[in-house]
Amino acid sequence: MDYKDYYKILGVERKAGMDDIRKAYRKLAMQFHPDKNPGDKKAEEKFKDINEAYQVLSDEKKRARYDQLGSAYSDFRTGGGRPGDFQWDDWFQQTGQQKRRAGESGGFSDFFSAIFGEAMRSSVRNHAAQQQQQQGYQQEVQISFKEAYEGTTRQLQTNERKLQVRIPAGVKTGSKVRVAGAGPEGLDLYLIVNINDDDRFERDGQDLTTTSTLSVFTLILGGETEVDTPAGKIKLGIPPGTQTDQIFRLAGRGMPHLKSPAAKGDLFVKLKVQIPKYLSSKQRELLEEASRIKF
Repeated sequence: MDYKDYYKILGVERKAGMDDIRKAYRKLAMQFHPDKNPGDKKAEEKFKDINEAYQVLSDEKKRARYDQLGSAYSDFRTGGGRPGDFQWDDWFQQTGQQKRRAGESGGFSDFFSAIFGEAMRSSVRNHAAQQQQQQGYQQEVQISFKEAYEGTTRQLQTNERKLQVRIPAGVKTGSKVRVAGAGPEGLDLYLIVNINDDDRFERDGQDLTTTSTLSVFTLILGGETEVDTPAGKIKLGIPPGTQTDQIFRLAGRGMPHLKSPAAKGDLFVKLKVQIPKYLSSKQRELLEEASRIKF
């Protein structure tokens, strides 16, 4: 029987907290879920290992028992022992625990069966089934920044049906769109939204920040500058004497609110000043003259 490193399977440190363990599990489970890898046996086995690792490390008692074995196994390997030579029976005797019967494990490994036994394995299976019932099935969907602003649709092929699913305006990365009864066995399907970045905007909730470049003369004398908004470009008036660190707030020009798309967040415009590299002789003369005038 081979030792299974559940921490390595999930890609977390041995001292990892529950938030890190849960985050790693969700990411890997989504990546290797059988629904996303039909017919891929390696992905199916990986998914089983991920599920098994999470069931152990997410339970305080099971994790403590597993860590007890892990410490003994680490000492054995540090002392030069080969993986296949670890004396499992000796460890069970030293800890005063009975070795469980390995064999048919209903989706869990012989390693899990030997350490935790049939009763605990059945409990884990039931817990996993309950979680699946509550969470339904998940599938990632990629959309553009513009689609997140305007709302969009995606066509799904599920259970021999074609469905048009509406993704509402105002969603953000991580938002879930529920499609009732569209998953296997009639369970709900949840689309997990990922939004492509737009280099023009930084997003904070429903508020956006963008940058507009203008000349130093516009700052001094006033004028207009062109500003990107999700709905298109607009002209922004710049008062004379505007400072370089000034930020303009454009109310209602941000992202729609998910539950009330008519209401929108704000757009904040940071000014970026463009200093001319080359000046005509007349421009230089005028600037030099202006610089000699005291304010």
